[in-house]
Amino acid sequence: MMIPLIVSTCIHLVFIFAAVSCEKDSIYDILKAHGLPMGLLPKGISRFDIDDTGRFEVHLDQACNAKFESQLHFDTNVSGTLSYGQIGALSGIAAQELFLWFPVKGIGVDVPSSGLIYFDVGVVVKQLPLSMFETPKDCMAVGDFESGDSIPDDDLLAESIAKSQSAKLGHELDQEEPYVERWAKAVVH
Repeated sequence: MMIPLIVSTCIHLVFIFAAVSCEKDSIYDILKAHGLPMGLLPKGISRFDIDDTGRFEVHLDQACNAKFESQLHFDTNVSGTLSYGQIGALSGIAAQELFLWFPVKGIGVDVPSSGLIYFDVGVVVKQLPLSMFETPKDCMAVGDFESGDSIPDDDLLAESIAKSQSAKLGHELDQEEPYVERWAKAVVH
């Protein structure tokens, strides 16, 4: 009778150890495992949750901005749905373009990699070098857009930025058809 109890206890300990080991993965490791660069999220994440469907939420100690080619704003809570090579249904991140802030609705990379990463802000998809996002950036504390200084989610603002972009941007987007097609399919489904 004692041997089955010992075997059962050992098996339970193995499962508990495996569960604890899985919890040690950082959100940066999870991004990397999904074909995304670790630097999409800044340093300073206090905790994160992710479920089996890929829905995640990260919590920062404070809202902050990080400088890439342009500024990215991270609210204290950032959430989205993670799948291989992209994040959809994103909230809590905004990108600054021409002195205006636009909510980032999705982020994606081409598979296989083209060396570019795409930020969807509604009517415009901005492409940046993937290498800019290799490591998490330091983030400078700022006010939280969710707590009063709301990010303008106005299609007219996004449309005005789209119109002000050069014809070159439109041409570049046309050349990036594999990602855009994949993105469109993901949005439709």
